[in-house]
Amino acid sequence: MSDKENSKKLCRAGMKSGIPIIFGFIPVGIAYAIMARHAGFSAAETVFMSAAVFAGASQMMAVGMYAQGASVVALILTTFILNLRHLIMSTCIMNKMRSEKNSMKLLAAFGVTDESFAVFTTEKQENCTMSYFLGLISVTYLSWVTGSAIGAFASDFLPTILTASLGIALYAMFIALLMPNLKHNFRLGLLAAFTAVMNTVLSRFIASSWAMIASTLICAAIGVFFVDLDEKEVSADEN
Repeated sequence: MSDKENSKKLCRAGMKSGIPIIFGFIPVGIAYAIMARHAGFSAAETVFMSAAVFAGASQMMAVGMYAQGASVVALILTTFILNLRHLIMSTCIMNKMRSEKNSMKLLAAFGVTDESFAVFTTEKQENCTMSYFLGLISVTYLSWVTGSAIGAFASDFLPTILTASLGIALYAMFIALLMPNLKHNFRLGLLAAFTAVMNTVLSRFIASSWAMIASTLICAAIGVFFVDLDEKEVSADEN
């Protein structure tokens, strides 16, 4: 198989892996769009924000703060703090693609989300390529923008209470993506659970954005010594 054919195969594999994410991103995109329209954004502005930012939690927080009259500086600083975790996720992903061109890494970094990170970093090593990741994020990006567009233009017909019900879909989908991979690596699953507990505890004492960053950094440091990344592959071979 030629390199070009192999790249196409990996790209299709990445797109296939991204299909489950669609069922989370579209409803949450609709929920975000409803919030944005109620905050005073036009349909075009709502969709453009999704196309340019591509960060669900940050967008929801931003439109909520905008509706409350927050300043531009406050919006930028809060969004920056909330998205600091992407530095960690991007570093982990790009570490698996060291040989790729920097221009391609910059393109791929735009598509890093919690969900694409979860799928990519638990994938087999031979699939951890730029082609696979681009295929994956093409599906996640299009589904997010599509969900935002549906919500933006249908917001006048959908009830406000739908925002809360659709928002749960993203968390349920993220858990569903992780569980099949965590069952082969007990230590990784234990670390994920510990991270969630630490984030919950810290949120009672500090801002939720700082709690997320602190719990991620602390547990990532623990994971370096605690988690055996080859455990999944060993378990799979034994089965």
